Amino acid sequence: MHSSNMRARTLPGLVVVITILLLPVIAYGQDTPDFSKLADVIRWGGVAFSLLIIVGSMIVLRIVDDIAERLSKRFANRRPTIQKFESAARFAIYIVAAAICVALSFRLDSTAITVIGGALAFSIGFAMRDLVAAFIAGITIMIDRPFQVGDRVSYAGEYGDVIKIGLRSVQINTLDHNIVTIPNNKILTDVTSSGNYGALEMQVAMDFYIGVDQDIQQAIELVREACLTSPYVFLEQPVPVLVKQTIVQDYVAIQIKARPYVFDCRYEKAFETDVHLRVAKAFSAEHILPPAVLHRTVAAPTFHIQDLPKSL
Repeated sequence: MHSSNMRARTLPGLVVVITILLLPVIAYGQDTPDFSKLADVIRWGGVAFSLLIIVGSMIVLRIVDDIAERLSKRFANRRPTIQKFESAARFAIYIVAAAICVALSFRLDSTAITVIGGALAFSIGFAMRDLVAAFIAGITIMIDRPFQVGDRVSYAGEYGDVIKIGLRSVQINTLDHNIVTIPNNKILTDVTSSGNYGALEMQVAMDFYIGVDQDIQQAIELVREACLTSPYVFLEQPVPVLVKQTIVQDYVAIQIKARPYVFDCRYEKAFETDVHLRVAKAFSAEHILPPAVLHRTVAAPTFHIQDLPKSL
């Protein structure tokens, strides 16, 4: 599984490198190509050595990926920083490999520049337009940083952690452990929300409902205590608790919203589960009940005919 994911992540970058090497072939790929001109542009010995550069780049990418994975496991509190450096290193390897392959494979005189420029324009206009658009969008994401590697984000109904920002796409690991791949150019045109934006800790909103005839102040204290005593809470941030009256399934209820911080966004759901269990146990012990239909005991006022306005 790990090796297949690695190949999937390196393939778009290698496609870019190989396509650059084939630009003269594309440029001269007419009905009757002039191979004498092609031979003047290409250094065939350099092309063979460029293949070794590509293989070497794959090995280096694999090493970088393994090192980042091991460091992330060993230094969990530095995981977002390690993943950011890994993404930057991958971009640098792709660019350096492409530059070396071009320098080795072509004679960079005026003819070569003309050939490469024409072929590049042709490729961008047709076969590579989507890939180039995604590549440019990937660079824009790295510079503009609407989110970062390691962030917990919501995009197009998907919710999870950003694990890779690649040349072609962004990968999100959902809470169901599904890897969702999103093209970079689509990321830039849609709204994406980030829960932690580069930090490990993240605010987790939790709602609790009680009846309007219950002890609201005691319920607030029990909710706050449940949040503060959870092993997943990030104590350096406050635990605000908000209250409002609302309608829940035709019942008038009191909504208590807690907004504590979890110390690591990976434990969001574990934190939420732990707090809900603590609150349920505390409410049961203190006999704080959920919303219910209330029956009024005050008699309704009695009206008489003489009480109506004379204009009627």
